[in-house]
Amino acid sequence: MQRDPALVTGARWFPGGTLNYAEHALASRRAGHELAVVSSSDTRDPVTMTWDELRHLVAKLQAGLRLVGVEKGDVVAAYLPNIPETLALMLATTGLGAIWTCCAPEMGSVGVLDRLAQTNPVVFVAIDGYKYGSKSRDVRGAANVIRESLTTVRTSVMLSYLGDTDVDTPWHSWENLVDHDGPPHFEPVSFDHPLYILYSSGTTGKPKAIVHGHGGITLEHVKALHYHFDLDESDRFFWYSTTGWMMWNFCVSGLLVDATVCLYDGDPGWPSSTTLWRIIDENEVTCAGVGASFLVANMKDGLIPGTTFALKELVTLGVTGSALPPAAAKWIYRDVKPDLLINSFSGGTDVCTGIVGSSPLHPVIAGEISCRCLGAKVEVFDDEGRPVIDVEGELVVSAPLPSMPVGFLNDPEDRRYRATYFEQYSGVWAHGDRATLTRRGTIVITGRSDGTLNRGGVRMGTAEFYSVVEDLEGIADSLVVHLEDRDGGPGEIWLFVVVNSSANVDDLTSRISSALRSQLSPRHVPDRIVVVPTIPRTATGKKVEVPIKKILSGADPASAVTLSALGDPDSLAPFLELARTRFGEDSAPASP
Repeated sequence: MQRDPALVTGARWFPGGTLNYAEHALASRRAGHELAVVSSSDTRDPVTMTWDELRHLVAKLQAGLRLVGVEKGDVVAAYLPNIPETLALMLATTGLGAIWTCCAPEMGSVGVLDRLAQTNPVVFVAIDGYKYGSKSRDVRGAANVIRESLTTVRTSVMLSYLGDTDVDTPWHSWENLVDHDGPPHFEPVSFDHPLYILYSSGTTGKPKAIVHGHGGITLEHVKALHYHFDLDESDRFFWYSTTGWMMWNFCVSGLLVDATVCLYDGDPGWPSSTTLWRIIDENEVTCAGVGASFLVANMKDGLIPGTTFALKELVTLGVTGSALPPAAAKWIYRDVKPDLLINSFSGGTDVCTGIVGSSPLHPVIAGEISCRCLGAKVEVFDDEGRPVIDVEGELVVSAPLPSMPVGFLNDPEDRRYRATYFEQYSGVWAHGDRATLTRRGTIVITGRSDGTLNRGGVRMGTAEFYSVVEDLEGIADSLVVHLEDRDGGPGEIWLFVVVNSSANVDDLTSRISSALRSQLSPRHVPDRIVVVPTIPRTATGKKVEVPIKKILSGADPASAVTLSALGDPDSLAPFLELARTRFGEDSAPASP
């Protein structure tokens, strides 16, 4: 198949045109006294902000940033939670034509520096601490380490979020930053001018610093939010996220379509597992987004949110982070609300949006994603690069998408960028997912390409595996890896499970094998089933299949996984012990 490699990789949109993301975000048709932002937090009482108040705060922040010398193209880096001040600072920064980048304060200093040090920021804004559930966490020590290591920073600002923190030199206070007046400024910039820098998960090395542009994000988010999520000025939009995940950027873009943005900074499991449903209900959210793992956990816990809360305004439930099992979709319609639109939305940090999702015009089919997103030429290719239907293959985007990255930082001639997405199929974006495109246009994502189970030449995505295993009573979570035989044999499939306290492990092992044999494939029955306390996941909730596979195959853990990228670094311990047992103490690698 002949393709022009420059078709996707070299596309430029609207050359000569100018715009500014922040200007569009604040140009609401709604009255100034109407709410732009509603914020809930474990740290302080709820906060609301009208459109006029948000615009005024953005203008004051811009005056403060300009006073300390921030100019177009400079980077402003933040270590801030999901609160209105963070949103306002992002808009102030990007309105000036400067570049925004942010890490969430639950990330330690090493992980933050792996990211922010690549960007050479001139301003660094941090939080003093926060509450997660009932526990206060002081992060001033980490903030000082970060500030001292970012040698390009000229001005450091500390926001006292816990409320009882004195700001010491060389930190400036947040109050000092906003103690200036001036008109809002929106610098006209080119379509591909850098808007913000996001980061890949960094589970196997230093995170990629992914640069997104003003035009691509503005156009893409307006399209996705208005047409796929059906949002407008009548809506309240909430997505549970931290500032370190691209879904935060997607959520705050609700302002682009005049929706009220609802933020939450806290523990979704405190004081009970119904906290997010309470927030959705109390804030009269019309469109809410959560991770698939959250919904699966609610289902397994036997929650019935629809009887505990009215949820009368909720129309759409967005789902991302991983595939939503059919059983969880059925649970939503039975125990949450029977007339919801489930919008399973899949894309990622690389494009800062979804490339497949749902819409008000498409039916919801359990276990499938309803459609390909508007303007995204999504196909599934076989190994030879031929489009296939009803056959599992590689998920690709075969024509330019506006929100494809401007590029990576520190990547001369885009070599790393091209190698990441365009090496597998010349001129075509390979997204890294195994999927099936059905004849009716729905999509079934079966797992990450590098985690695919390949037993005897039969490839199977891990999502299919989990849908069987995690549907069994007694299983709380699971992770599967295929450890290949270097001599060409079938290798071994290892399944790790987290079990409920009342589960009979011996009986469960037999039931797992029987279910997989009858429902999936006899050749994919695990060779070994291991009970572990918890499954390692990234900070955004994705299972780290490939790093675990590498560790159990004998790789040095320090090169296989970056601890700072894990939500719970201690979850790795049982897998390290298994590797030591498998290879012997002398040959097993040390902990990362």
